[in-house]
Amino acid sequence: MAGLIATARAKGVSSYVGDGARHWPAVRRLDLARVFRLAVEKAPAGSVLHGIAEEGVAMRGIAEVIGRHLDVPVTSVPPEPQPEHPTWQAAYATFDMVVSSALTRELPGWQPIHPGLLEDLGQGHYFAAPVTA
Repeated sequence: MAGLIATARAKGVSSYVGDGARHWPAVRRLDLARVFRLAVEKAPAGSVLHGIAEEGVAMRGIAEVIGRHLDVPVTSVPPEPQPEHPTWQAAYATFDMVVSSALTRELPGWQPIHPGLLEDLGQGHYFAAPVTA
């Protein structure tokens, strides 16, 4: 999120690709740490687990929260590479990444307990002015 916020701050616009319906799976670090612990303690050897609290958050929703907190416009960009947008972000934003965490919740008995991505972003703590040297 820090990279998306920094780009929106620098460019003066928060953007999403196409109609913004592509998804980004999300989990809070504290919830993810519990997945690792439970996986080691309880999951059978060879298990493939996904520590994902939200299986897919729409990219448009992420861009809208960022735009609201930075007071910048929210716009759609075409899926083709755009020179004004960083390559790594553009590449990830063109994928629809929905990941199931059903097995992760079942095998080690994990349940995320922290706020979801949009709620967490909405609280505003990601938007403190960047520190400059």
